[in-house]
Amino acid sequence: MKIKNIAIIAHVDHGKTTLVNQLLKYSGTFRENEKIDSLSMDSNPLEKERGITILAKPTSIRYKDYKINILDTPGHADFGGEVERIMHMVDGCLLLVDAFEGTMPQTRFVLKKAIEAGIKPIVVINKIDRPNANPSRAVDEVLNLFMELGASDDLLDFKVAYTSALNGTSSLDPSPSSQELGMNPIYELIVNEIPDPQVQEEGPFQFQDALLDYSDYVGRMGIGRIQRGTVHVNDMVSCARLDGTIKQFKVLKLYGFYGLKRVEIEECSAGDICAIAGLPDLNVGETICDKNNVEALPSLHIDEPTLQMTFGVNTSPFAGIDGKFLTARQIDDRLYKESQRDVSLKVSRITNTESWIVSGRGELHLGILIENMRREGFELEVSRPKVIIKEIDGVKCEPYEDLLIEIPNDFVGDVMTSLGSRDAELINMDSNDTTTKINYMIPSRGLIGFVSNFLTLTKGYGIIAHTFKEYRKVNEGKIGERSIGVLVATEGGQSTPYALKHVEERGVMFIGPSVQVYEGMIVGENKYDSDLAVNVCQTKNLTNQRSATKDQTVVLKVPRKMTLEACLDYINSDELVEITPTSFRMRKKILSLSERKKWEARNKVSE
Repeated sequence: MKIKNIAIIAHVDHGKTTLVNQLLKYSGTFRENEKIDSLSMDSNPLEKERGITILAKPTSIRYKDYKINILDTPGHADFGGEVERIMHMVDGCLLLVDAFEGTMPQTRFVLKKAIEAGIKPIVVINKIDRPNANPSRAVDEVLNLFMELGASDDLLDFKVAYTSALNGTSSLDPSPSSQELGMNPIYELIVNEIPDPQVQEEGPFQFQDALLDYSDYVGRMGIGRIQRGTVHVNDMVSCARLDGTIKQFKVLKLYGFYGLKRVEIEECSAGDICAIAGLPDLNVGETICDKNNVEALPSLHIDEPTLQMTFGVNTSPFAGIDGKFLTARQIDDRLYKESQRDVSLKVSRITNTESWIVSGRGELHLGILIENMRREGFELEVSRPKVIIKEIDGVKCEPYEDLLIEIPNDFVGDVMTSLGSRDAELINMDSNDTTTKINYMIPSRGLIGFVSNFLTLTKGYGIIAHTFKEYRKVNEGKIGERSIGVLVATEGGQSTPYALKHVEERGVMFIGPSVQVYEGMIVGENKYDSDLAVNVCQTKNLTNQRSATKDQTVVLKVPRKMTLEACLDYINSDELVEITPTSFRMRKKILSLSERKKWEARNKVSE
């Protein structure tokens, strides 16, 4: 069969996975009576829960005498490394753009990577059935974006399809009435417009893996496109490692992809995408070649991380109660495995400590790693995220991001005030009768903790998107730090309604009654900008005196629920989040009140 390799790229929530679902459905890949999930490509539990794609995943469909390999990619900026890695595996892409929202920050990022890789785009204007959809404006915005990114003349002559992926309709005409059921117009564009794979069918075998998968039966597998020749099961091949060494191994299994299934195959030829198993410690970007002709391909270029956190062994008084994996060795092994699978993640051990600096693309990128470790049974403590400062031409520089928000007009003043305090620079502002679109340039550290604050300010009606733009000179001063103090427990034990009744007057509580606490644990938010030590375990003194109010019930306010992301956003640089399989708690780095006061006094003197 003839082969076409394409990627689906777009901004988050523009409908990539839904479109892949419809391409699979209308290609005849599934049986008529086969049940298909609405987002069948989102196989990871976290992807299903959050409604986002985290990992790039391959699939394929049959159309006429073509095999079309499709790579579904994440739309969130934090997982841009997944998009960068697969660009050399494909010869074209479907660039999805929402007919109402138009081009967004991540649209620019993914299109820039596609143009740099020299792959041909087909523009798909999705959600044309949305109220107030404006397909012609969306196409104009895409054209402007192509020109801004310096696309060549042949790329500017892109083809456009119009779809409603949710309804499974498509056409080459922007009018909603011209939509027909099925994806035939898109299939035809792929077949006619996407070039054939630029590979060598003859010659010694050569393959570079861009993604990793895992099977309980054969272990780690490398997924990539065969650049040259053919490979068979049981072939002896050589792996050109990233460190320059060469290791021979036998191909134990070969897998192809069809629909949602990984299919075992006996051989695979140049241009096709497959998974190769046989080398237990295979890493992303390594080249597998014919054993007699070792020729390494250029290593994959991935943009550097912009954010880092410190991970450490859990040192709280409650360490070891919930988790199965607690030791430094177990955490070190887990972080090493993750860094091998995710090349946009960097891990380095802090010398002579049980701590690691973990660097990634953003809060969500690191938050997903923490959530996965928590579910696997790990206990650990993590610090507040901080940006990575780079020295460029002798000048200290920090990352800046392109921020786009869309909010109801009623909330514009509050949001602009909040962003002003975070050193954001207004670039553009566009409003209509109901909503306002605002474009900012903001330091990455100004975004730390802003998303949860943004949702509160806009009562959940705001849309926010951001992506890395460039490095600029560091702006001195604290940006994005929490300005309000916290309530810190002074002794361990179980919280009591009696104590909480008196403490909740001081601010907002994070815990309710009958919760185990320890000294140094953050139990609430103070009204003022300084921390306050409180006792939430105090009990009422018992006497032999009768009281008229003895039987009165204590009525407490509902405590504020803090999610893992909210905790990571909330803490300051002198605080940590303790993470266990069943809970997460915010705490001070120095638990003892007296030791904490000494440390604060020393800091004031040094300042």
